[in-house]
Amino acid sequence: MSVVNSMATKREQLEELLGPVVASLGCELWGIEYQTHGRNALLRIYIDSEDGISVEDCEKVSRQVSAVMDVEDPISGNYTLEVSSPGMDRPLYRLEQFERYVGAQIEVRLRMPLDGQRKWRGLLAGVEGEEVVLRIDGENEYLLPIDSIEKANIIPQFTK
Repeated sequence: MSVVNSMATKREQLEELLGPVVASLGCELWGIEYQTHGRNALLRIYIDSEDGISVEDCEKVSRQVSAVMDVEDPISGNYTLEVSSPGMDRPLYRLEQFERYVGAQIEVRLRMPLDGQRKWRGLLAGVEGEEVVLRIDGENEYLLPIDSIEKANIIPQFTK
């Protein structure tokens, strides 16, 4: 199994374990990032809610997640736990999240190059099946399979 696949599998296992914990506290599990750095690892959990996320929400979720992680022990070795709001430049992980933000400007990094490039910026024009539709320069559309997307983020738009 490749490192990318094992990371994705670990992330999916953690989402299954922690999703109900976060939901029981009145928040949505927006996404999980799990990264290893030598002997240490970082587990970053993004939570969201219709009313926004406060520092208290992050603290509450952090305490509960820590307790579950101590009991279930899904990560061997040392790791740092971070709980945060997705923020204005929120990462997008699942097709449903892409659907929520149709019409937004996004930045995408692919696992493998498409037409010679891995990094793309454009308008999130829609979702078709298992693919994200990205419109570049207002005219060219590209279908990006969700499995080919390594990372995607909303590009915050500020108006005067």
